[in-house]
Amino acid sequence: MNPDLERLHPYPFEKLKLLFKDLPSSDKSPIALSIGEPKHPSPDFVQQVLRDNTALLSRYPTTAGIPELSDAIATWLKRRFHLNSVDASSQVLPVNGTREALFAFTQAVIDRQRQPLVLMPNPFYQIYEGATLLAGGEPVYLPCTDDTGLQPDFDAVSEDTWIRTQLLFICTPGNPTGATLTKAQLKALIQLADKYDFVIASDECYSEIYRDKPPAGLLQACAELGRDDYRRCVVFHSLSKRSNLPGLRSGFVAGDSEILKGFLRYRTYHGCAMPMHHQLASIAAWNDETHVETNRALYREKFDAVLDILGGALKVSAPAAGFYLWPKTPISDEEFAQRLQAEQNVTVLPGRYLSRTVNGKNPGKNRVRMALVAPLEECVEGAKRIKALLDTL
Repeated sequence: MNPDLERLHPYPFEKLKLLFKDLPSSDKSPIALSIGEPKHPSPDFVQQVLRDNTALLSRYPTTAGIPELSDAIATWLKRRFHLNSVDASSQVLPVNGTREALFAFTQAVIDRQRQPLVLMPNPFYQIYEGATLLAGGEPVYLPCTDDTGLQPDFDAVSEDTWIRTQLLFICTPGNPTGATLTKAQLKALIQLADKYDFVIASDECYSEIYRDKPPAGLLQACAELGRDDYRRCVVFHSLSKRSNLPGLRSGFVAGDSEILKGFLRYRTYHGCAMPMHHQLASIAAWNDETHVETNRALYREKFDAVLDILGGALKVSAPAAGFYLWPKTPISDEEFAQRLQAEQNVTVLPGRYLSRTVNGKNPGKNRVRMALVAPLEECVEGAKRIKALLDTL
């Protein structure tokens, strides 16, 4: 077996299962705020495209996908991020959801012979870390705290670290924080990538769930710098959150054509082609914004209702984007999650399970992640139960 498998940490939900192992059962109905799986209805018109094209299951899809899908993605990118140019044939690559793409991308770009460092936010989506370890890289965790606006303090990274950096993961909007990077911050990172010759992988999967202002994107910052080649920059987007289609396993990677050329070669061997009927359904989803606007409105309604209940009882505020709350807990995050589960049958994820301890500090400690993905009534009931627990502390 690959010895690097032993370096992998248990996934957060494995830890959560152990945390709840011996808890007493509650007689209340379960409410899960722990998993970031969208629960809003998938668009009817996308489902119809799938039904109408099941005959295409008889065909092998190509790794690069059909040109019509890349064209739809390029058109969406230009419209959403005000880009002058996106070459659909060389700067866009459809993928089977961004989870597998983030992992595979890391394997393709890391040169394990050069003692590579891979920088990532802390807390983080654990795929960044696992992909790094299995690619032979060394993770460098950049703490995201209140003092840094819940995003990494890139100015605190030493020059020696930048010199060894091969890949920088950024997540904007952040999971679990909901914090976003500004165009000025993104431009500064692009300049650092030029200076130290590393790749920026921007996970932007939550970019379409925002309260007021659309978050900036990495390619948008490139375009404003006059860099339509998107050199050293790659973005990851998905239909899972934007369109409530997590089961479709559809997303894309876009940016530097030279990087994507090598990544396509890797994926051809990896066997990651998207089924034909999924491609056609994806085209329909990327071409429509009405259902996305409806989706955003549903999340706004839930955030307003939940924060109205919890705002005075818990240190919590609305995120700039995404569908998570990232509150501080009045007691240990693990104890808070245990008591909430045992007494109220509401499941949340301890923040320490999403982050690593560096220099004695864990930025997720005494926080929990709450995913407001369930229907409004269930989220409101969950908030009331959380408030009931808080009243006992």
